[in-house]
This record gives sequence, structure tokens and C-alpha cells, in this order.
Amino acid sequence: METNERLNLVRSDRWIAFDRANIVLNRLTSLMEMPRQSRMPGLMVYGSSGIGKTMIAKRMESLYPTQYEADIGVTQTPILLLQAPPAPDERRFYQHILASIGAPMWGRHTVSELEVRALSHLRDMDLKMIMIDEVHNLLAGSYREQRRFLNMLRFLANDLCASLVVFGVNEAVDAIRGDEQLARRLDEHFLPFWEDDIEFSRLIQTLIAAMQLERGSSLSVHSLRTILGVTGGVTSRVFTMVKALAIDAIETGEERITDEAVQAWQPIWAKHSWNIRRQAVPAF
Repeated sequence: METNERLNLVRSDRWIAFDRANIVLNRLTSLMEMPRQSRMPGLMVYGSSGIGKTMIAKRMESLYPTQYEADIGVTQTPILLLQAPPAPDERRFYQHILASIGAPMWGRHTVSELEVRALSHLRDMDLKMIMIDEVHNLLAGSYREQRRFLNMLRFLANDLCASLVVFGVNEAVDAIRGDEQLARRLDEHFLPFWEDDIEFSRLIQTLIAAMQLERGSSLSVHSLRTILGVTGGVTSRVFTMVKALAIDAIETGEERITDEAVQAWQPIWAKHSWNIRRQAVPAF
């Protein structure tokens, strides 16, 4: 593989499996394989911004792609991944559903008309899971608007006998728990910041291996702690840092990530923002 191809591969937004993400994917897969019932269980995945929620949601969607059944002339979509609207607006959400499945409704329609049309299409798609990303957007509305929006999500899941999965930041948890009926059906899975432990070490090893460098990279414990401190334990920033180090290694011909490169690397984000957890890097 030529250098430019390797660099493009490193820069690409591709899936790199790691233990923490696989645990969530396994939970979601078990929901997909569950027989349909009137009250399907669901899942709430939450954690700080950049911790990997959207990455996991998109990966899950890719594992169950839309398929056209030519013999019966029907398009089946096992999973529908949607982003919550900027505020808990039922009309906008139904319009978003219809646009996402290629069935927009033009002109002025009541919420009830949009609901009927959306449900009709979703039933035809044999939907088994609805995933809502950025569900914390509902916090932009009043308490009453939040309750109406959560009621709508519960209604959709009930009517379609589909699992509801929501992804959001920590602040959204209390809002979801405020709907007692919905909270009872959504198990919770928390994605924490990375810590100075063996799990983080395995993550770095997995990422470096995915960079396909020509030489092995044996980083010291101090370098691992430096990566953790610079990134604040945020998954997206860990990925950004390792990818940047790998690109430097390829462009310079070093073909490995060295301790010196880790110590010299400067983050692209502002200094005041990357010290999220005020985690000091111990001196050696």
C-alpha cells in the first residue's frame, strides 16, 4: 500500500473495535435477536460528549443495513437511527422520520397526520429498533414539552413493537427517569471517562495496531498516562491523538509511535478545554 493510501486509511472515519464499545454492541444485538413482544425492552446509553456514543450507534446501524426483498417487493429496514431535534418538537421529529426514510410530506399537516403516515411506513419496513441520538436535546424544552416528547417515543416503540435505544449526555438521564413507564423499560449503560488502568492500555494497543505501522510501538507507562492526561480520557480525543501520532510516524518514516513523539505532541484543542478532569500527569 502506497504512503498516500495509508495516510488516507488512518484519517478515514472507520470503525475500530474496542472492548468497551463491543460490550454495548453485544447488548444491542441481544435486543435485536429478541422475539417481538408488546412491550419491548430498550437501552439508554449515556456519558459525556465525545465518549463514543454516536460512534457505537452508527456501527450498530451498519450491522443491520436496509435490504430489498425482491421476491415480495418490500424494503426492510431493521434499524432506524435518528438524531433528536434541537428541541422536543413532535412535528419536527415526525417530519425528520419521513425525510429519513425517503417519504417526506410537503405542505402543512397536523401532528396526527404526520404520525399516521410515519407509522404506516415504519410498519412496512419491519422495523425492530429505533435509535435516537443526542436525546439530551429534549432538555431545551419545558418540562411539559419533555414529557410529551418522551410519551411520543414510548408510543412509537409500543405501536411498532420495536426496541427503543437512546444515546445522550449525563444530563439527559434525569429527564428520561422522569418518565417512570419509559424508565422501567430502558436499561442503563454508562460510558465513563477512561482511567489509568489495563482497559485503557488495551485501547491504545488496539488503536496503534489499527494504524498498520511497519514497526512496533512499545509505549512506556508514562506515555500512556500522558495520552490520558492530554485527552482527559475522552474517547474521540484519544482517537484524534493516536491518529495524529501515526500520521507523523508515517510521514517522517519512523513507522512507529515513540515515547518522545507522545511527549512532544501538542493538542489541536485549546489548553483550557483539554484539562477536563484536572488530571495531573505524574512526573518520573
